[in-house]
Amino acid sequence: MTGAIAGYLPLFDLYLIHLGLAFSQYIVLRAGVFSLATAALAGIGAYTAGIFAVNLGMHPILGLVAGTLTGMGAAVVLSIPLARLRGVYQAIATVAFIQIVLSLNIYSESLTGGAMGLNNIPKTVGTVTLLVFAAGATYLIWALERGRIGRAFDAIRQDEAVAASLGISITRHQTLAFALSGALAGLFGGLEAYHAYALDPNQFGFHLLITVLSYVILGGRNSVAGPLLGTALLIILPELARPLAENRMIIYGIMLIVVINYLPKGVADTFLDWWRARRLGRQGGAP
Repeated sequence: MTGAIAGYLPLFDLYLIHLGLAFSQYIVLRAGVFSLATAALAGIGAYTAGIFAVNLGMHPILGLVAGTLTGMGAAVVLSIPLARLRGVYQAIATVAFIQIVLSLNIYSESLTGGAMGLNNIPKTVGTVTLLVFAAGATYLIWALERGRIGRAFDAIRQDEAVAASLGISITRHQTLAFALSGALAGLFGGLEAYHAYALDPNQFGFHLLITVLSYVILGGRNSVAGPLLGTALLIILPELARPLAENRMIIYGIMLIVVINYLPKGVADTFLDWWRARRLGRQGGAP
């Protein structure tokens, strides 16, 4: 029994790390910014933590702090030009940012190990540590969306003109969303570095971009339950479909197409809307 549980720990660890990245993506989408920079920001945090460990021999806590701060700093700097863009143009700009970070990681060989990556990183992060940070991130997002900042994010996402007329600063709140997103991405990128022994520049490229975005689209973009469920589904289902070999990716794609077309709010948010409507219906029918 213990051996069976231990066999699934790597999958659970992957879920916890990717949940943090999903929250990073979620927070900018919640604030009405179509940013796809989470993968690059995670790469910045991961390589910063890895360099602190391998090149500088620093304590993992310092590496995680540095990874969080560099991720947040890069996100704030990125938010300056993105403030002038909207919609798909923001997405294109952040995709270009991913390519820039990827190229820097590959060609800065003396610092990052180049295409071979950064190796021999001491593994100092285990399941318990990941669980603590993932729980903390979940609480942070939950508290944020229930407070004044979360309501401001919702107003901006729904209609910027109306939000501005209510006295909400669009630039300040979207910069805050970028900072939080970058901090989460940098932190969980750093946790990945201290959990995985080695870093490959391509692991923070376009595949991770699509993966993290899929978590939020599948689960939902309007509640903390969205990333929680979306990340779980897209990590567990491919594992369950492993006997189908290459065909499992076809199922993965079909599932996303079905959700986008028939559950545009995401699985979790659609269920929550249904549950709330049913509860209100019961209350309305009560004598």
